[in-house]
Amino acid sequence: MTEKLFCFGLGFSARLVADRLRDEGWKIAGTTRSTDKADALRAQGIEPYIFSDDTPVADIQTALDGVTHILVSAPPGGNGDPVLAHHAHDLAALPDGTWIGYLSTTGVYGDRDGAVVTEDDDLLPSGKRGRRRVAAEKAWFDLGRRHGLCVQSFRLAGIYGPGRNALETVRSGRARRVVKAGQVFSRIHVNDIAQTVLASIKRPDAGAAYNVCDDDAAPPQDVIAYASGLLGMDPPPEEDFATADLSSMAASFYEDNKRVANDRIKAELGVKLRFTDYKSGLLTLHDEIMAKINGTKAKIR
Repeated sequence: MTEKLFCFGLGFSARLVADRLRDEGWKIAGTTRSTDKADALRAQGIEPYIFSDDTPVADIQTALDGVTHILVSAPPGGNGDPVLAHHAHDLAALPDGTWIGYLSTTGVYGDRDGAVVTEDDDLLPSGKRGRRRVAAEKAWFDLGRRHGLCVQSFRLAGIYGPGRNALETVRSGRARRVVKAGQVFSRIHVNDIAQTVLASIKRPDAGAAYNVCDDDAAPPQDVIAYASGLLGMDPPPEEDFATADLSSMAASFYEDNKRVANDRIKAELGVKLRFTDYKSGLLTLHDEIMAKINGTKAKIR
């Protein structure tokens, strides 16, 4: 029997998981918001369906036919989780034990004043987005318990990877070094997200939640300084958070200060992070950028 993955949302993280499974011979289907993107997905061997917060999948029975695994990356909105809002009944009819992975965020923990958080800690989100994630996680776990589905949640730290990282921010001139005393963020390379999700597929555990982050929670200004150094550029000046002119969205990221523990993915899923800290991740990305510019092969680190 050929395994089939259906992705509700094929963004930065979910798409890498889908591509790796497709390379292993899986059938892949998933959703996008536009017909242009649907045509591009079809050309790449992915069966596309249109879906958005206010547009359910038109032929959901066909979409889910033969599906063995579901990956959900569509974020919750003001009306809750859009996938469950439109298709909870359809998902409930899937065979017992169907694997469902929900891509959540470490924002569910809220602010811990720099302390370490594990998956066993209470969920105490600080803002609206975090509260929506907590509600969405609960709804997915409830669906799994009621209908015998193997739901697990992946609480992702700040995601970076090719085309989406501090190097690109510095190169574009958009980088800022906003300093808030004691502030640290956890991060995760998209490749390590993919390997964690794939490890869970091989070792399913209904009801499990996993923190997905690297080993080095670090101040954001240090990351920008390191990226600037790799590029041979002067880092932007430091700005005091208290007086920095930030949008409400940008300022909201500084509400939460915590160090996220990743022991569970290592102990239970056997994950060995390829990029254990932001320096190793950015160094490899820098090599890839330089190789592309120079027309050579990137170093293997």
